[in-house]
Amino acid sequence: MRTYLDASALAGRYVRERNTGRVAEILRDASSLGTSALTIPEILSALCRRRREGVLSPENYEQAKDALLEDVADASIVPVSPEVLRRATELLEEAHELSAVDALHVGSALEWGAQLFVSADARQIAAAARFGLPTSRV
Repeated sequence: MRTYLDASALAGRYVRERNTGRVAEILRDASSLGTSALTIPEILSALCRRRREGVLSPENYEQAKDALLEDVADASIVPVSPEVLRRATELLEEAHELSAVDALHVGSALEWGAQLFVSADARQIAAAARFGLPTSRV
């Protein structure tokens, strides 16, 4: 199954969260992984913040960063293309509660042809479902 994970879902692979086990289960069932080009800097930003706050040691930061880069090396990285921007615009006009980045993730999943959209964000899941994507909230 072509499975798209946004940053909130994929981050569960690198930092222990309540959804970590569920994310691993979803990825085991995926035939291919898709995510936006925005996902890598989004997750790295969160990891850097945790490192600055002392929640994540420098060694654990490096391990998490390496694991992220290894995972996305095999993923389909969806660029922020004119088509993705058009879809994100439609989403923002129809689903006013979405942030720009959330709309770009849903637009990326639609453009990539995801068979499952995965996120930890309830509003994003609702918007994806309204636009016809099968969803899973982690």
